[in-house]
Amino acid sequence: MNALRQLRWVAFLEGMSFLGLLFIAMPVKYLFAQPLAVRITGSVHGLLFLLFVSSLFRAASEHGWTARRSLAVFGASLVPFGNFVLDRSLRREEQRAESSTPTAAGTSPRR
Repeated sequence: MNALRQLRWVAFLEGMSFLGLLFIAMPVKYLFAQPLAVRITGSVHGLLFLLFVSSLFRAASEHGWTARRSLAVFGASLVPFGNFVLDRSLRREEQRAESSTPTAAGTSPRR
């Protein structure tokens, strides 16, 4: 899997885990007095955030991102729903990278 696709997937999963934490685990904790829901969902969210940062480093190094671009991507992960907004620019960049990569004669790029 290329670095941008990996970053997009991890960002999506990290964003979804945040939504699960916010809209499922927190209500379960406070409405049903079940703090374990937040502990489990929060741990998954934290692990996915660490994977996001790791994927960010990989994408930044493979695509020669500036510090400003890397910090902007990182900043988007800190803003609620920022990962979903970020996906649009990462998808465009991934498409540009795929279209500029030469393919073997008679083959088409993978999707």
